[in-house]
Amino acid sequence: MTMARTVVMAGLLAAALASTALAQQWPTKPVKIVVPFPPGGSADPIARAFGNKLSASLGQQFVIENRAGASGSLGTGYVAKSPPDGYTFVLVFDTHAVNPVLIANLPFDTVRDLAPVMLVGVAPMALAMHPAKPYKSFADVLAAARARPATVNFGSVQNGSLGHLTMTLLQQSGGFSMVHVPYKGAAPMLTDAIAGHIEMGIGSVAVIAPQVRAGKLRAVAVTGETRSHVLPDVPTLAEQGFPGFAAHAWWALFAPAATPQPIIDRIHAELKQALAQPDVGKQFAEQLGMQVAGGTPDELQRFLQGEMARWGKVVRDNNIRLE
Repeated sequence: MTMARTVVMAGLLAAALASTALAQQWPTKPVKIVVPFPPGGSADPIARAFGNKLSASLGQQFVIENRAGASGSLGTGYVAKSPPDGYTFVLVFDTHAVNPVLIANLPFDTVRDLAPVMLVGVAPMALAMHPAKPYKSFADVLAAARARPATVNFGSVQNGSLGHLTMTLLQQSGGFSMVHVPYKGAAPMLTDAIAGHIEMGIGSVAVIAPQVRAGKLRAVAVTGETRSHVLPDVPTLAEQGFPGFAAHAWWALFAPAATPQPIIDRIHAELKQALAQPDVGKQFAEQLGMQVAGGTPDELQRFLQGEMARWGKVVRDNNIRLE
């Protein structure tokens, strides 16, 4: 071995040892988890549950900071430009995969500027309406939409939301037409659905299921491959004439790109332990209708790229823009 190669190998070994030591010492100060949405959404309780568990297991405070705006891209952009030192993370929602094509001049690269940590979990969406509406099944919705094209409406949380894109795909595959009513969040959409001001609303089971259990809404379909454990009596779209169709809300944790891999590995391991605790699993399953994933960083990256490809095509093909 030449002297030059020996020096290079020694340098690489020293760097690896230093990085491992850094991870073992981390964290030495409070850690920030950014939620790029307002308090009260589905990402917020996930981040706070993790923050409580990580604070206890790692001995440093995990601070939850809401930085809402532009479909989650403002807070995510803040994290993408933060120092990659293991002290700033972001808990994103499914809009993360759509924003690159939905928002012009996004100030960060979704793939290159963020390091994947963990796909926390996925949950189906549900289609629901006021119980007084005449629709007892999704077939009834289809019949009305086909009989009166472009007059039956549906609400979603915003233009370009996963609910909006899911309904766009359904209309294309089912040969029917509905009018989209975009809202600035789940709360106003639910208010109008419960009041009967819109024919139907689509949202994650986290927001729809409590209203169904309370008798304020009737759900006619869920968008998962199988029925949701929080709405077990509601059939899937695949059961109602759309074989193979599925679309999921999802939540994941990312760090700034170039965050040391040993730190990524350590927080991933701590998150796995948190997810394994019964109170966390019960909260995510019952409150959010979530199927916990907890996969590796590489699995999250592959999942993200698949979601970006699928929904990006829907946005481009239909010229959808964030309003």
